[in-house]
Amino acid sequence: MLENKVAYITGGTKGIGFGIAKILLENGISVAFSGRKKEDVEKAEQELKKYSENVLGIVSDVKLLENEEEAVKQIVEKFGRLDFVVANAGLGIFKPVDELSAEEWNDMIETNLTGVFYTLKASVEELKKSEGYYITISSLAGANFFESGTGYNASKFGVVGFTQAAMIDLRKYNIKSTVIMPGSVATNFNGNIPSEKDEWKIQPDDMGNLVLDILKMNPRVLPSKIEFRATKPAK
Repeated sequence: MLENKVAYITGGTKGIGFGIAKILLENGISVAFSGRKKEDVEKAEQELKKYSENVLGIVSDVKLLENEEEAVKQIVEKFGRLDFVVANAGLGIFKPVDELSAEEWNDMIETNLTGVFYTLKASVEELKKSEGYYITISSLAGANFFESGTGYNASKFGVVGFTQAAMIDLRKYNIKSTVIMPGSVATNFNGNIPSEKDEWKIQPDDMGNLVLDILKMNPRVLPSKIEFRATKPAK
C-alpha cells in the first residue's frame, strides 16, 4: 500500500520530524525532509541513510514560499512524485505578552502558521496528482491556553483551524488532511535535553508510528484531528 510512495517532512533534522522520517523510511516510504541549517540537514541525512537510501535532505526555511516551492521541485525531480506532506517545522518562545517582542511574535507566527500554509501552497498541485495526504503538527497548546503562551498558543490554535478548513477545501481532490496535537514530547524543544526523566513522554518514534498508522488507514476513514497525549505515571 505504501510502496513507492514519497513523503516530505518539514523540520525533519531532529525531534518529531526526524522520528517521523525514520519510521516512514523503515516502512518503505521514500522521504524528503527539510531544515534551515545546511549542517543540520547534512548530518540528519547521513543518519537517516542508516534506515534507507531513499532519503533527500533539503535546506529550506518554511517562512519563505520560494524555498518551499524549490523544495517540492527537488523532490519531484528526484522521486518523480509526492504523496504525503507533514508540516512539522515550528518553534516556541514563551514570555508574558507584555515582554514578548514584535520580532519574536512574528518569528513564531511566520514559522508555525504561515509556514504551514506555504508548505501546502507549494505542494498542493502534486498532492492533487497523487490524491495524497497533508498532515500538520500542532500541539495540545492549539486547544489549551497557558501563561506566557500568547504567541505560541496563537500559532498552534491557528494551525488547527487552518488544517480543518483546508480539509474541507481539499476534499474534492481526494486529498486528506489531518492535524495532530501532541502533548509532551521528548525532544530538544525549548532547550530541553532528553534524558531518562523524559521516558514517560511521547517519543519521536511514537509520533512516527502515529503518522504511519494514519497513512495505513482505509481510504474511507479520515481522522481530522488527533489529540495525542503522554500518560504520565502517578506519583
